[in-house]
Amino acid sequence: MNIDILSAAEIQLLRSIIAESTNIVICCHQNPDGDAIGSSLAWAEYLRSLGKEPMVIVPDMYPDFLQWMPNSEKIVRFDKRKELAQMVFRTADVVFCLDFNSPVRLGEEMGLCLSQSPARRVLVDHHLQPDVEADLTISHPEASSTAELVFRIIWQLGGFEQMNRKTAVPIYCGMMTDTGAFTYNSTRPEIYFIISQLLTKGIDKDKIYRNVYNNYSEQRLRLIGYVLYQKLRVFPHQRACYFTLSRQDLRRFSYIKGDAEGLVNMPLQVKGMRLSISLREDTDRDNLVWVSLRSVDSFPCNKMAAEFFNGGGHLNAAGGRLYCSLEQAESIVQQAVRSYEKELGEKA
Repeated sequence: MNIDILSAAEIQLLRSIIAESTNIVICCHQNPDGDAIGSSLAWAEYLRSLGKEPMVIVPDMYPDFLQWMPNSEKIVRFDKRKELAQMVFRTADVVFCLDFNSPVRLGEEMGLCLSQSPARRVLVDHHLQPDVEADLTISHPEASSTAELVFRIIWQLGGFEQMNRKTAVPIYCGMMTDTGAFTYNSTRPEIYFIISQLLTKGIDKDKIYRNVYNNYSEQRLRLIGYVLYQKLRVFPHQRACYFTLSRQDLRRFSYIKGDAEGLVNMPLQVKGMRLSISLREDTDRDNLVWVSLRSVDSFPCNKMAAEFFNGGGHLNAAGGRLYCSLEQAESIVQQAVRSYEKELGEKA
């Protein structure tokens, strides 16, 4: 099966950039998820196989259920080691920008470091409308994940035979988490060809699943029950729903980063439900609400996210943020559902 994504000129340019670079940075977006961490760790390990010593820098904390991945202990958090990270950006030869389409996704300070860095840039991403000035842009919104793109790049560069488990595991984890364990955005045959090849590297896909999805606290399970029983608001005629998580809710259930992961998908188990929205108050900043959207069939989450929630994403999985109270955010959700009533009611 042909899974090539780079032209001959792009391959030559990428090889040249890698060969000529000594100080290499790999970075990903704020609130890193499985795809951001997985693709970054995998690309770093591939570069190590070429004799390079890249540094993975992330803006802030990533969930506990991702901290088991190979080489995760080598990740540098910008918010914890700011002076080191700033120095590394200033002296970098190349910065690989993985799983984000704009410097804004890095946060203000780290985004400024990227913009001011004299380094060359290579963007590898699967989000719409890339807005990173780069010497090489590898942007494929149709891809399931950035981890999938990293595999394809390594494959095309001839690195598959030497690929080890430390590369294969984070690639699989990134693909799995960005597709909800292959339940959305994962219908193309190439995805399963890639999985079949990763399995030849000795990965235990069942254990990876357990490490991510069966690695939560008791309080996370109680939080799920509380949300589904008391907080879920359903619009039966529009086949949509939403729930809120206030700071008080989060404190009550000893929330840690990642505890709300996947929760927005659960209401879609209701027969006929087409759209689910999560509203979560930021734990530190007033009047900041994080929004997650999931849908099924052809309902455009990304379109709604861009129009109402200062965000974007993919057809069936998107996100955004609102700078208002939780109560005001609920009103905006209700307005959004009314505005898309026709699309929500359409047959798949």
